Amino acid sequence: MSEKMWQGRFEQPTDSLVEDYTGSIHVDRRLYRYDIQGSIAHCRMLGECGIIAHEEAAQIIQGLGEILREIERGELPLDASQEDIHMAVEQRLMQKIGEVGGKLHTARSRNDQVALDTRLYLRDVLLDCRRLLLQTVAVLTDMAEKHLHVIMPGYTHLQHAQPVLLAHHLMAYAEMFLRDEERMAQCYHRTNVLPLGSAALAGTTFPIDMEMTARALGFPRVTRNSMDAVSDRDYLIEFCAASALLMMHVSRLAEELVLWSTTEFAFVDISDAFCTGSSIMPQKKNPDVAELMRGKTGRVYGNLMALLTLVKGLPLTYNRDLQEDKEPVFDTADTVRQTLAVLNKMLPQLRFRQDRMEACAAQGYALATEVADYLVRKGVPFRKAHHVVGQLVQHCEKTGKDFTDCTVEELKKFHKALDTDLFAVLTLQSAVDRRTSPGGTSSHRVREAIGAVRDETRRRLDTVIADTPRVS
Repeated sequence: MSEKMWQGRFEQPTDSLVEDYTGSIHVDRRLYRYDIQGSIAHCRMLGECGIIAHEEAAQIIQGLGEILREIERGELPLDASQEDIHMAVEQRLMQKIGEVGGKLHTARSRNDQVALDTRLYLRDVLLDCRRLLLQTVAVLTDMAEKHLHVIMPGYTHLQHAQPVLLAHHLMAYAEMFLRDEERMAQCYHRTNVLPLGSAALAGTTFPIDMEMTARALGFPRVTRNSMDAVSDRDYLIEFCAASALLMMHVSRLAEELVLWSTTEFAFVDISDAFCTGSSIMPQKKNPDVAELMRGKTGRVYGNLMALLTLVKGLPLTYNRDLQEDKEPVFDTADTVRQTLAVLNKMLPQLRFRQDRMEACAAQGYALATEVADYLVRKGVPFRKAHHVVGQLVQHCEKTGKDFTDCTVEELKKFHKALDTDLFAVLTLQSAVDRRTSPGGTSSHRVREAIGAVRDETRRRLDTVIADTPRVS
């Protein structure tokens, strides 16, 4: 049992079991740098506004700097009796400089202090995620350009549908990750607001200057409502929601790599550096990294649901329930950043089997739509053309033929408009190149998309640099 800095109105000390149960320092200790950074800015403001003496502010700031170095060197023990990182830092400050250290907490509360710390932390996480996502997009764009002429089967319902360029398939994921970066950028905008000065819930009677603190910490604006500021966790939930979508996209890509690396597909070889073996079957090469990306998506979904459930029904303003917000956020941040870093190393080392992809692209009557479109250009209504080609496919299946194996006489039994010029369009290259509509799979459109995405990626990287806060 130990004395607390808020112990004044209590007759009994906190039970050690309660200390273990209610303490969060084992989780929030990773916020120490942000906590000290925020405290230094707050202290400078107190001194500039005349709320504490300049000499006192200088003494506190020097002490905080020393504590930062002590924590980074592993010299400051942190235990459950200190409750959280805020109390640990403040207790150590008072041990170092005496009662003047107690003036640091003037005009603030742990409620707005933790809101500041998590915003500072998440701001850095979001910038990291945005950089990693844009790197992913750049990797996919380079891969697409390298494989611009590789044709593969396009799928719907996991059945052969129409031939597409591998580059087109890869650029579909580039678009997904660009949307993910956009969501992270929007979340960053809503996170980048200073709450410090809201105090416990109602603001403070001291003549503080929140704009000064905001400038020192690189925040472009301050919160407008103190009650919302200390109870808001939207930015954390929004980050976890954006991360859940991001991991869903990673999981889809990972699933395709798992499928494509099987003997049945044999579309891709994943580098040995990103696979593992079996403890019993010597021949096995398992795509474990891609499988774990799929699996880790579930924990990110779970973290989102934990946060939504945590905040559901909470009355204004701060409630101790909100102490539980950090573990899901930290775990999501760690998972997303690690996943993207591994993905960005794995993708460039994939080796696609071009011949196998192109051979499969021609299977399953994937050129059936070409026959239907041919009939439409001959004046046949599309629904009629669709029916005719369906009957032709049925005939070919029964006779074991492909369209190109049929004679003109056979074809004309299904419709008189089918003639020898049909065979000119019944090639994979023709099927791909003729799809020149915006966003289509023709090499011209895909090359166009690659250029546009490259320009967009460069522009967004410049925005990330511009968004990086200048902290004084």
